[in-house]
Amino acid sequence: MGEFAIGQGVPRFEDPRLVRGGGHYIDDVVYPGMAFGVVLRSPHAHARIKSIDVSVAKAAPGVLAVITAADWKASGFGDLPSHPGLKRRGGTPMALPRYPVLAETHVRWVGDCVAFVVAETAAQAMDGAERIAVDYEELPAVTSVAEAVKPGAPRVHDECPDNISFVELIGDKAATDAAFARAAHVVKHRFVINRVTAAAMEPRGAVGLYNAGDGRYTIHSPIQRAHGFRTDLAKMLRVPESRVRVTTGDIGGSFGMKTPIFNETPLVVLASKLTGRAVKWMSTRTEAFLSDAQARDNVTEAELALDADGNFLGLRVKTLAAVGAYLQHNMPAFVLNAGTLAGTYRTPAIHADISAVFTHTNPVRPYRGNGRPEAGYVIERMVDLAAAELKIDAAELRRRNYISPSAMPFKTGLTFTYDCGEFEKNMDLALKLADYKGFERRRKAARQRGKLLGIGLSNTIERAAAPSAEGAEVRFDRGGSATLYSGSVSQGQGHETTFKQLVCDALGLDPNEVRYVQGDTDDVFFGEGTGGSRSATMAGSAFAMATQKVIAKGKQIAAHALQVARDDVKFADGVFSSPKTNRTMTIQEVAADAANPAKIPKDMEPGLIATAVYKAPVNNYPNGCHVCEVEIDMETGVPEIVRYSVIDDVGTVLNPLLVHGQVQGGIAQGAGQALLEDIHFDASGQLVTASFMDYAMPRAHNLCAMQIESNPVPTKTNPLGTKGVGEAGCVGALPAVVNAVVNALAEFGVKHIEMPATPERIWRAMQK
Repeated sequence: MGEFAIGQGVPRFEDPRLVRGGGHYIDDVVYPGMAFGVVLRSPHAHARIKSIDVSVAKAAPGVLAVITAADWKASGFGDLPSHPGLKRRGGTPMALPRYPVLAETHVRWVGDCVAFVVAETAAQAMDGAERIAVDYEELPAVTSVAEAVKPGAPRVHDECPDNISFVELIGDKAATDAAFARAAHVVKHRFVINRVTAAAMEPRGAVGLYNAGDGRYTIHSPIQRAHGFRTDLAKMLRVPESRVRVTTGDIGGSFGMKTPIFNETPLVVLASKLTGRAVKWMSTRTEAFLSDAQARDNVTEAELALDADGNFLGLRVKTLAAVGAYLQHNMPAFVLNAGTLAGTYRTPAIHADISAVFTHTNPVRPYRGNGRPEAGYVIERMVDLAAAELKIDAAELRRRNYISPSAMPFKTGLTFTYDCGEFEKNMDLALKLADYKGFERRRKAARQRGKLLGIGLSNTIERAAAPSAEGAEVRFDRGGSATLYSGSVSQGQGHETTFKQLVCDALGLDPNEVRYVQGDTDDVFFGEGTGGSRSATMAGSAFAMATQKVIAKGKQIAAHALQVARDDVKFADGVFSSPKTNRTMTIQEVAADAANPAKIPKDMEPGLIATAVYKAPVNNYPNGCHVCEVEIDMETGVPEIVRYSVIDDVGTVLNPLLVHGQVQGGIAQGAGQALLEDIHFDASGQLVTASFMDYAMPRAHNLCAMQIESNPVPTKTNPLGTKGVGEAGCVGALPAVVNAVVNALAEFGVKHIEMPATPERIWRAMQK
């Protein structure tokens, strides 16, 4: 298809509609007579609820219903889904408290849901919520993951006295201890990985509609996984999945945050059932800070063992990872990404000890990278710390320890087995792209301007497309046009463009005449959704399989019409032909024949429709090298990213424009955490960064033009040869930016700086 073929930089088909205001987001969903809901949230990080009086609220103008925990219990519906099956240290069952939709006896973070008010307008619902009288007995709270595990710390849940939900021990401890025993050098460091929030452009929201006629529930919400969401919600509502429809339209960002069922979704469902009307809840921006799941928030003690020549012998990591007040569904998935600690290196022995810790804070869940950026940050910072301590160039130390392509497949010291990759080549290409040899010249020039210039490397790897399944369907209508149905759900990644490219390239279709459908469980037959950099691999492979089924059936129909044997029919560029006849048939003509039983073989089912479910047998491993240069003002400590170069290996590049966009977006989020973003609670547990006046989001001026090039090493683990890309930029940026800042401050004796590396933190480091 030429300009629309795989590998071409096709602009996004979604963009004209979206930039012209044609998007359909959750707040665009409107039903006749729709009511509005507002959540009353806890003002305390930890308190006992002594009593709730809703009588005045119920009498307020426009109020239709006030729902409390007692009302939820009376409905017969269940708790929010959590994540069972893990263990504590010693093998005892994990601590897994119930996750109530509305607080029953205690509130456990500032923002915890206490009551839900439904009214004719959102303003009336807000007025009603303010009239609810709650008598709280305030209790001690703990928001620091390090403090939460200390003896005598306030308990988040009475049944969990040490605040540790579960412990994961990964790797070979005995081999790792033996490696440290024979090491010539041991480098140690403690890292505090700050808490951040997704801050999606579109806040969360939900519209619920209960149809009393057929007992069916319809949910509109911006989510990443429509079918899995339906499964979880049906279990909560205790009804068959067939009685639940979940649909999502356009989504203004998610990054993992919008994946699970939050409290407000089942609340609008119950509210609709009680009032007989559709009910909408929309989060405000400040409410999003108080109620969205947050991310990261780890404390890690790491040790790297090296021999006399700088070869890595072993890595020991002990991590306290915050999970917040409750354990959200699929939250423990971050431990599955601990293998990222192995990096691109031959380190033979690695052991990780990870404790999941309750705190009086928002629940924590997967956010762009989901454990990968944290692990990549730890290993890449440790490499730089080791290079400084051993007085070896950081690039040279990496070079001594890279896994070579000839060693593939390579079983790392921590769970992962890499199938392919050119890690040293990535670095060589990145250093050339970044003009690494000219850095000292640029550093001297910067110093003459009163600036400190630093350079930082990272060469990270991650797992993508975890073994699972994804569905796709290609459906031709009687007129010969096609509709694509995808189980993956886009939140801005460009799925419509990618999947149209794949199908149109294979079938010779004009993508402008192909319709794309996603995110509706009534339309899409099967789906696992989006997450973990899986869509190109999973949904892309499913569409590739579906197109082959279309071609195979089309050949049978064309053979019947052309009166030749099926094996004599060829297909190319949308046309079926045979050397035994001078006739041809377009795929549109074949689709029209397929809809007419009289024009197809007698034993054939009518319709040119193909579904496919692709099952990934193993992960794939995207990887890449980032080189960042940061300039610091010596008087103010203000950092500025002035140069950023990336070589990425995402396997087969389906669309370079989309790949570059994903990498750029990931870098922005990684750099944002490294330099600006920080969720901060005060001593009482109050969130003091609950607006964009206090929570510093990266802006255009915080970044620079980025040089991004590919070194594709296609994987053989899926039909397309693709590797994930969605999280790659964030994984590489976190350590690259901090490594650059520390490198700039090296002349002051600074060996490390915690994130975010704000001007004040940098200035104080220089003064010391």
